[in-house]
Amino acid sequence: MCLRPGEDIGDEVHPNVDQFFRIEQGEAKFVFNEKEAHLVHDGDAVVVPAGTYHNVVNTSKTALLKLYTIYSPPNHPDGTVHKTKAEAVAAELVEHR
Repeated sequence: MCLRPGEDIGDEVHPNVDQFFRIEQGEAKFVFNEKEAHLVHDGDAVVVPAGTYHNVVNTSKTALLKLYTIYSPPNHPDGTVHKTKAEAVAAELVEHR
């Protein structure tokens, strides 16, 4: 996943899925339940337990944020790729009707 400067994933929750994030490049702010915030950077990892509202924000004004995420159990069909945030949002609307 790659977020542009100032971009965020949007507040989301996965009721039955734990989520692991690893920051590969850049700096981010993770916000949990709309009130608890943590700053992270290259090499950091974050685990979001199932049922926790969370948002990831690229805090840089100039640099990309590159990270990956793993869901347990898997949250998307095998082979899912979203090239943009807009694609991901549209797919989420269809998958979780």
